[in-house]
Amino acid sequence: MARTGTNLWAVAEFNTSVVLDAIRRHPDGVARGDLVALTGLSGMTVSNVSRRLAEDGLVTETVVPANGRGKPPKILQLNPGGGFAVGVHIDPAVVTYVVVDLAGEVRDHIRTETPIVRDPDKVVGEMARTVDALIASSGVDRSKVLGVGIASPGPINAETGVVLNPPMLPDWHRVPLRDSLSATLGLPVLLEKDSIAAVIAEQWFAGHDGARDFAFIYYGTGFATGVAIGGEALRGFSSNAGDAGHITVDPDGPVCWCGRRGCVGNMAVPRALVERAIERGILSPDDVGRIDDVLDVGVAFGRLADAADAGDTAAIGIHADAGRALARAVVVLANLLDVEEVVFGGPFWSRIGPVVLSVLPGAVRGDSALVLPHSIRFVESTVPVDVASVGAATLVLDQAFSPRPTTMLLSSSDK
Repeated sequence: MARTGTNLWAVAEFNTSVVLDAIRRHPDGVARGDLVALTGLSGMTVSNVSRRLAEDGLVTETVVPANGRGKPPKILQLNPGGGFAVGVHIDPAVVTYVVVDLAGEVRDHIRTETPIVRDPDKVVGEMARTVDALIASSGVDRSKVLGVGIASPGPINAETGVVLNPPMLPDWHRVPLRDSLSATLGLPVLLEKDSIAAVIAEQWFAGHDGARDFAFIYYGTGFATGVAIGGEALRGFSSNAGDAGHITVDPDGPVCWCGRRGCVGNMAVPRALVERAIERGILSPDDVGRIDDVLDVGVAFGRLADAADAGDTAAIGIHADAGRALARAVVVLANLLDVEEVVFGGPFWSRIGPVVLSVLPGAVRGDSALVLPHSIRFVESTVPVDVASVGAATLVLDQAFSPRPTTMLLSSSDK
């Protein structure tokens, strides 16, 4: 559903975002006259806003030859190089940095090992140096970098910009990442939970109707879920929504660190699958390294995926079991949220996805606990490189360019 604007002078910023958002959603270009219908703004307002956007380099205007009499129309398109954002995704194993343009293209990316936080200032300094190096190597104009977004495992304090105490990042305790990194880089910095950032990336760049309802199954070193309802990312009271890892999918399953049995986040994540592969003799302990080291687990998970790709039935069986466990969690989420679509993505998803999607849809539809009266679509995210890092960059673009009704509120100084 297209957002519509207003012609009141007090909301010029909102109207600019409305027009830019409408142009962004039409990558092949849109005429000014069509923007009037799409936005609900007057022709004069659309003309003035379009001119400002062109002067700022955010859009381009192309005159299309008319097929008859009359003034030839101007077609407006988003200028991908009109602005850039940096995204940083902190995974327990690696940190991914990306530079993204306005069209969502990843111009460059870097991956580094996730640092252990003993001195937060040193970690911030290392991240700042990596961001500066990425901007330089990408060749983009630093003056056009709008800011930096960070996607971190939760819980976080979104209001203060502090990474609190993520279970899979035991050394990251109350790290004031947002403000410290902003002060060091001299750029605005935003902090968001990784699964929520993934939802925002999917909304911006997947090319679907912005008003759709979907759940995003985030499969990385850990397991999380993001949700969009009516085109809006569901953040929750403290911006930590999405911790679905403790949904019970097997009452007789292994004991989770939380004390319960059969939690999906303990049964279907890469480490659990590697442990199962060792137990069944698919992987040798000598080939795995330290099972408590997330980097070693990532390498071992890749070897397990290679075996499944090569047709090893035992390896395929481990992935299929994970798919059936995920299916039981999806049923709970689908019933709770009444979504029409489930999207899958994350750093490790591509290696397990083919087998999981061969069993999961049927397992969901055949589950007697599913009560929805409509069908559910199951799709993979089309966002490149790493959906959470792109999502982190998208936080900046979304903050800068998405229409927000709150911009229409008058502050006390405006009254």
